[in-house]
Amino acid sequence: MKVLQALRGWARQLKRDGVTLWFACKHPGTPWYAKALGVFVVGYALSPIDLIPDFVPVLGYVDDLILLPGLIWLAIRLTPPQVLAECRRQGEEWMGREGGKPRSLWGAALILIVWIGVGWAAWHWWLGPLLVPA
Repeated sequence: MKVLQALRGWARQLKRDGVTLWFACKHPGTPWYAKALGVFVVGYALSPIDLIPDFVPVLGYVDDLILLPGLIWLAIRLTPPQVLAECRRQGEEWMGREGGKPRSLWGAALILIVWIGVGWAAWHWWLGPLLVPA
């Protein structure tokens, strides 16, 4: 049971750090590179589309278990300590009030536009040469 409790604690910490990154992306004291990585991480975490789909055996959960926590860790490390402390406090207060993840219609629209752009580029890159008449 100690392993299960440790996993639950780790999951709570990841959720808290995800919300912390949400606030750090808006904070003026966060460097641009930490904001850029934070926006990517939060967008990827909230995106309904995974890099590797979950139905792929074993590999489907690699991004959820390794890639996403690693990116969250890196984004947290790039954020200055005083900004991180303030954003963690904001995140904990927000989670205490709201209980869930932050939502943004603009963010959802941006994620959708990015995935449509990636799909369009992939379509033209892979299938474009095949569709051109010889």
